[in-house]
Amino acid sequence: MDWNRRYSLTSYLRSSLWTVPLIAVAIYAVVKPVTEMVGRWMIKQGTLDPKTGFLGLSMTGARSLVGDIVSADMAFLVFTFGSLLVAIQVAGGQYTPRIIATTLLRDNIIRGISGLFVFTLLFANRTLGWMGESEVHQLQVFITAIFGFASVVAFLFLIDYAAKFLRPVSLVARVGEQGIAVIESVYRARTTDVPAPPERDKERGTPDRIVRQRGKSGIALAVNLEMLVAKARRAGIVIEFVPQVGDFVAVDEPLFYLYGNSSAIDDRRLCALVAVGRERTMEQDPMFAFRILVDIALKALSAAINDPTTAVLAIDQLHRLLRMVGKRSLHIEEIADTSGRVRVILRTPNWEDFVHISFREIRQCGAGSIQVARRLRAAIENLIQTLPEHRHDALLVELTLLDRAIVSKHPFQEDLALARIPDSQGLGGSRRNDEQLALPEASHAQAHNGHR
Repeated sequence: MDWNRRYSLTSYLRSSLWTVPLIAVAIYAVVKPVTEMVGRWMIKQGTLDPKTGFLGLSMTGARSLVGDIVSADMAFLVFTFGSLLVAIQVAGGQYTPRIIATTLLRDNIIRGISGLFVFTLLFANRTLGWMGESEVHQLQVFITAIFGFASVVAFLFLIDYAAKFLRPVSLVARVGEQGIAVIESVYRARTTDVPAPPERDKERGTPDRIVRQRGKSGIALAVNLEMLVAKARRAGIVIEFVPQVGDFVAVDEPLFYLYGNSSAIDDRRLCALVAVGRERTMEQDPMFAFRILVDIALKALSAAINDPTTAVLAIDQLHRLLRMVGKRSLHIEEIADTSGRVRVILRTPNWEDFVHISFREIRQCGAGSIQVARRLRAAIENLIQTLPEHRHDALLVELTLLDRAIVSKHPFQEDLALARIPDSQGLGGSRRNDEQLALPEASHAQAHNGHR
């Protein structure tokens, strides 16, 4: 199987809810015959009394217990999947549809508990059907009781976990954690106080060969960089991946530029090193975490929802991600082989791209909210204080635009002065100094004198 197909299959399985219950079915198919053989062996050895067993249940009691467990697990499964469908609809409508595949369906706790329910249901149903009219299979009943108790505990835990998991603060924090992991994997080098060197595309001139997208159109999800470097080294050429991870690539659009003697490179094998799909994933796409957080903030700021506090929570995570990105080297990724020669060029977002996506849309939609304006200012000023100097220009532009937007949104001087105060909580978490209070207090005095 080609690498791109393996990657797409792995990504699909990781975001599919049915995979863990299917694994639970396979485990049941192995565990159940083993427990039956162990139960027969224990009875033959005399270590297990077939009448009293571990629980001392009669046939009527055992059937009642196992039957109750079957009914309970069936109810647990119906409730879990029904509630999950409702949660997906609510999360997609209130936050953003992009968290469904990246966050909700990839949660291993939800998938693991659903697998436990499936396993217990199958095990209990088999135990109930295997019992005869006079023989109680004590070991199977005992194991069923253990798994039944575990299912009840897991169900109660799932209710509490899901209620906390679907809160805005939990969702944005999880997206932030995923974004941190992607940034660390894509941008491994630390930045310095010296700006990155200019791009070298013009020095390479016209590519000797262009490899175009074949098969189907889609979004570039990931690239196998190790194999690209190996192919480029063997052929003695430089391979440039034309789109950026996360870009939409149509059929016949350029996918690779090859510099040098590229006759030994097979197009099909080269294209097989690029995974293309319908929806962006986060594995090699650091910008996607920013996109999800910004979408959550924009949805919260919409007139239909009107929840600026959730927007502030999203800005918290954007601030966190920008601090991480600002300390990394973001110039065009030139990947060298073991001899130190550049073999692969991979375009990645630069600092301005991250700053624009983090602030522009939120400022346009949320400048009228005092707490959003204050949280944006706090984030920008903190980044200016903590990041290297060559990161400041883009941040200063955003600070200037924020000031202009605030002036246009707040006609009252008291509101304008309040909106200009940086506040990490949005509204209520800062200590205003005398200069910040001077304008509103003076305006208040003028208004009071006017009333008099």
